[in-house]
Amino acid sequence: MKNNNNSVKIDGIDKKILRYLMEDARKPILEIARNIGISGAAIHQRLRKLESSGLIAGSKFVINPKILGYSTMAYIGIYLDKAMANPRAVRQLEEIPEVLECHYTTGNWSILIKVLCRDNEHLMQVLNKKIQQIDGVSRTETFISLNQQIDRQIQV
Repeated sequence: MKNNNNSVKIDGIDKKILRYLMEDARKPILEIARNIGISGAAIHQRLRKLESSGLIAGSKFVINPKILGYSTMAYIGIYLDKAMANPRAVRQLEEIPEVLECHYTTGNWSILIKVLCRDNEHLMQVLNKKIQQIDGVSRTETFISLNQQIDRQIQV
């Protein structure tokens, strides 16, 4: 299943199964089996193989944050005084519930984070009272997302 460079080999049937489940993770296995033309047991066996290979990292419900009143998405580049501050800063960022993602990056910033806030005022509070108070943060650069145009996973 795995080749030398840690990637997983999947065949056409695996791809069809994955496409169905990526579209709707709650789609019944027997419905997928009927559409593909193999047994439900074969689908289960293939899914177990794909899970044990690490290709499938789980399934989850996707919450619509706007329904909960969160409408301001922003990306914040964080400049740190010293690279040694990275692990400590990341631990503190993990404590901020509005931080959805955190990435070490190349380029000007040490860290790039994705945050979700109710509005611009909430974003300003998160920036001023939480993120910029982290030890080692020298400054930040914020980019507000006006509208997400593409939201997808990698194609299989």
